[in-house]
Amino acid sequence: MRSLRATPLASALAVAALLAGCAAGPAYVKPTAEIPARWQVESPWRDARPADAQAKGAWWERFNDADLTALAQRALQANQTLAAAQARLAQSRALVAVSAASMFPQLSLGTKASELRISANRPLTNYSSPNKSTVQNDFSTILAVSYEADLWGRVQSQVDGATANAEQVAADLENTRLILASDVAVNYFNLRALDIELDVLARSVVLQTSSLELANHRRNSGAASGLDVAQQQALLDTTLTQVDIIKRQRAQFEHALATLTGTPAPLFQLPSRVVSLNTPAIPVGIPSDVLERRPDVASAERAMAAANAQIGVANAAFYPSVIFGPTFGNDSTRTATLFNAPSLLWSFGVSATQTIFDAGRSSANVAFSKASYDITVANYRRTVLTAMQEVEDGLSSVSALDRAIVQAQRAIESNRKVMDIARARYEGGISNYQDMITAQQSQLNSERLATQLIGQRQLASVFLIKALGGDWGR
Repeated sequence: MRSLRATPLASALAVAALLAGCAAGPAYVKPTAEIPARWQVESPWRDARPADAQAKGAWWERFNDADLTALAQRALQANQTLAAAQARLAQSRALVAVSAASMFPQLSLGTKASELRISANRPLTNYSSPNKSTVQNDFSTILAVSYEADLWGRVQSQVDGATANAEQVAADLENTRLILASDVAVNYFNLRALDIELDVLARSVVLQTSSLELANHRRNSGAASGLDVAQQQALLDTTLTQVDIIKRQRAQFEHALATLTGTPAPLFQLPSRVVSLNTPAIPVGIPSDVLERRPDVASAERAMAAANAQIGVANAAFYPSVIFGPTFGNDSTRTATLFNAPSLLWSFGVSATQTIFDAGRSSANVAFSKASYDITVANYRRTVLTAMQEVEDGLSSVSALDRAIVQAQRAIESNRKVMDIARARYEGGISNYQDMITAQQSQLNSERLATQLIGQRQLASVFLIKALGGDWGR
């Protein structure tokens, strides 16, 4: 009889072991993305040899600007968006530990001490045995064990999904750092470009004030009319107006830097300073390097792995769940006999639950999980395409701006010659004052344009470094 009673349990376990490999989720295979063999670059770009194992690094230090380095470090320490991203990473890693705990038996220890009175008027369980009211104590200790046999890979798929999700959040954190540092650099270089432009305007104010004095002198001597003075005064007033407008723009970039560095805007101040805006030589490497280095691409790839694991979780619903649940303990009406041998109690059993009919719910969950995976594949390929586009945009922008800056410097020299000639001709009474006004305006415009192009080149360099995924190693 003992052998016959054991047969169903042994048979169930044997069948479970036979079917164990049937319900595993699909193996994750990283989808391919079309990657060109090289960039469309112009000289003097050079190849790089980056690797994902290398730190993304403090790329902003390559601009050799102490203020930028200090601001970037402050932002990485005090920015609240980055703090939230770090908390999300800690949260996701905790969820990995929660999922991994399901792979091990769960033990619980309970104890109870109570005094119980049984009603004499309760319903009878046997007509020949009348009820009596009794009062008795109940002392017990119970050790319970629960373990789900992961025969179909459901728990393992949950662990794989949680791990991939944590890796995705870690990549998101790196992307947040990269974006934060880029935002700091963009706002800083915008501010410094305006400092240089304000310096250009200040020098123009000096020049225009000198020209106004010349016009006044010639009018007082009868060599010029009041129109010359009025025209020069209007030009000077226009330039002073532009100074106030640019100061307002500079204040906005200063306030943005305050927020990025975790500082209240009223307490933050970055003194004006004319600096030389130099760009580092940026190696672009090959397109496949970008996929290894960019954290947003890594995040999209880990999202695919997490979605793939959810397919395994959904597939496991078609198979029975098998749970082992032994318990051990003691139960007695007196504490003195609680741990005596007659007070011992135990149980051992296996429960298996198989869904017979769920109106297509399990199939719908599998279909949903597969569709979710397809979404992550599309997002991954879109992210790769965007990465390729951003690098190409950065390359073409830096090259075009370098050429434009060279041409703008030539224009400045040409306009200075025009200004000198116009001033000499006016002082000699050969030409009218309109030529002077036009020459001054052209000189100011050319110097401001050159300054703006230098600022744009800095921004394009930051954009390219961000598109390449950060620093490229020493």
